[in-house]
Amino acid sequence: MINFGLRLTLRGGREALTRLLVIAGAVAVGVTMLLVVLSGINGVTSQDARGAWMRGSGPAPTAGTPSDPVWVLSGTDTFHGKEIIRIDVAATGPRSPVPPGLTRLPGPGEYVASPALRRLLRDAPAAELADRYPGRDAGTFGAAGLPSPDSLIIMVGRTPQELSGADNVQQISSIATAGDTYATNMVKLTLGVIAVALIIPVLTLIGMATRMSAARREQRYAAMRLVGATPKQVSVVSAVEATVAAAIGTLLGFALFTAFRSPLSEVPYSGVRFHLADFRLSLTDVLVVGLGVPLAAAVAARIALRRVRISPLGVSRRATPAAPRAWRVLPLLAGIAELAWFVGRRPPTVNGQLAAYLAGAAVIMLGLQIAGPWLTYRGARLVAGQARRPAALIAARRLADDPKGGFRAVSGLVLALFVTSAAIGIITTMTARQGMPEAMRRNPMLTSSVIVDFGSDEGGPAIPDAFADRLRAVPGVRGVVPVHVNPAFDPHFQPGPGADPAAVVEPGLAACADLARVPDVGRCAPGATVAEVAQELTGEFFGDPALTAAHVWRTADVPADRLERLPMLTVVVTTDGSRGAIERARTLLEAAYPLRPYAPYLRTEFFSRDQRLLRQYQQLTEVIIVVSLIIAGCGLAVSVVGGLNDRKRPFSLLRLTGVQLSTLRRVVALESAVPLLGVAVVATATGFVAADLFLRAQLRYTLRPPDPGYYLTVGGGLAAAAAIVASALPLLRRITGPDSARNE
Repeated sequence: MINFGLRLTLRGGREALTRLLVIAGAVAVGVTMLLVVLSGINGVTSQDARGAWMRGSGPAPTAGTPSDPVWVLSGTDTFHGKEIIRIDVAATGPRSPVPPGLTRLPGPGEYVASPALRRLLRDAPAAELADRYPGRDAGTFGAAGLPSPDSLIIMVGRTPQELSGADNVQQISSIATAGDTYATNMVKLTLGVIAVALIIPVLTLIGMATRMSAARREQRYAAMRLVGATPKQVSVVSAVEATVAAAIGTLLGFALFTAFRSPLSEVPYSGVRFHLADFRLSLTDVLVVGLGVPLAAAVAARIALRRVRISPLGVSRRATPAAPRAWRVLPLLAGIAELAWFVGRRPPTVNGQLAAYLAGAAVIMLGLQIAGPWLTYRGARLVAGQARRPAALIAARRLADDPKGGFRAVSGLVLALFVTSAAIGIITTMTARQGMPEAMRRNPMLTSSVIVDFGSDEGGPAIPDAFADRLRAVPGVRGVVPVHVNPAFDPHFQPGPGADPAAVVEPGLAACADLARVPDVGRCAPGATVAEVAQELTGEFFGDPALTAAHVWRTADVPADRLERLPMLTVVVTTDGSRGAIERARTLLEAAYPLRPYAPYLRTEFFSRDQRLLRQYQQLTEVIIVVSLIIAGCGLAVSVVGGLNDRKRPFSLLRLTGVQLSTLRRVVALESAVPLLGVAVVATATGFVAADLFLRAQLRYTLRPPDPGYYLTVGGGLAAAAAIVASALPLLRRITGPDSARNE
């Protein structure tokens, strides 16, 4: 029977060849995307493992492996918006552990840098970057210690005496080699959800392609049953075609992935691009995809043509199934209720949160699939009730008779739109809530100020007058404001909702002479010499992050001579916003105050570091929406072609009775548009509801509507899907001629 099935598949004429090409193309698209996602998951895992050595100590060395501990101080630096990882180390002996990518630790007065950072050090003016890292260049990091080819990492050698007293320094005896961070797990989880969101529409398309001309094929298979074929033999014949096409598509998918693997590895799934060696497939991935996809296609084909196995005469005895009932909405409502229950009851652990939210999302996705036929049926009834022309009435009647078939063509789209709309809603809200406040954007003086934070407990050393003069001499620097610790400030005080701002003691003190040079961030009262100011010259407590020249800081009861003896809280260097001024000031501050976990920063950088990755996920999600909608359009087109082939004779009879071809085209278009638009609205709305419930439960945020670009993206994808469906309509003229009306 396999040979017979191969003959029908490869020598069955134009119709069989078209069906073969459609299934193979759908599988090729799905396999390519699936391989990209699997390689992305492997790449993120390898990326995390390459950078594990930067996150602290590994397992304790065994008794037979003596090791001299090493002092390590890890921090971050910034240059033109790019984050630099800086690690100061001090070996205590010749057997100190060495991270991957190096043969030895840099000694005092030496540094080693990653290739990307070495290029920056070479190309940028020394006063803006290289002067931050004094010493001799002692080598380059190898790829084994770099999460990405673009990683900016520098390791600076120090003496144990220099590092042992630094804040946040740690002493380690071994290097961590395994990475399993929460961020990495979330990226892998996101990619896994994306894989599901992409592969489901493709599997649905396979099923739709298998059903092309299902009515006539079922009659032929029923005839085979009448001449003695067993149900098993008929199942084998029906599955061979899909299996062969899926195998061809799978091979083509592997070929496409191999051809485009190098440029695809440049995509920053986790915020930075991969090493090409990390963007790979494991043997398990190859076996699962290579064997699983053809097997899934065979199962889809068998399910698609299961009606043949009713009986040899079952095809001619079929009756219209009962209409779907409203109970199908209950699983969907249960999933929404599960997410709603956790609002105000967030699980305390990360694993508990993942289990709670993923379980709710899974129930919602299952509920959408179960409720789909009922929603299609109700949509058809609504169209029928509003119908004023024959085309709408015929289309609504057909959808009402077979709502499962109408929904089946877009069932894969449900998951894709639900996942992507939920992701867009979450990302948009997090971007808005965690982004730089609008009030701060209106104060360019503050957003271009370089800040050194000494900590609020003990503070740091006072800034010498000569050094302050050097900072003021930098072209583009407008003022230097040292902020000292305020002895009257209570770090545990939290103002209530109706607190009086005048009653709040600010954490810092600043000289009015320094504030007079930078009036954009407030001024002193007349006659005052010392004022109470916010730590970064911002109004943190009362939601006003960018004070203006009109704000008057409260006068402090501290003499000016005592102010100079108080520890430093922060140093705020205001600039004109030029890159040269910002980076030169940052370099001077970092060289003057080394061995701090956090290098001098801009207030804007504090808000924007996490947003780059969120924006990349938003772009990736929008791409998924478009691809999923196009795949759904292909599925609809296949469904239209299959339905037209199955209804050639009824449509031909309608044309013989005087029905215009344009009317028949409207019938077919409405049969496709009703489930497509209905599912898009319901799935998108459900995704937004799930996103809002997640945000309320996990972050206590309220959903913010996506930007207009999201709706344009969805509209463009729906338009592309509709265009694909429209491309099949010219087939009506060819297959509804008088010859098709005769009895076979």
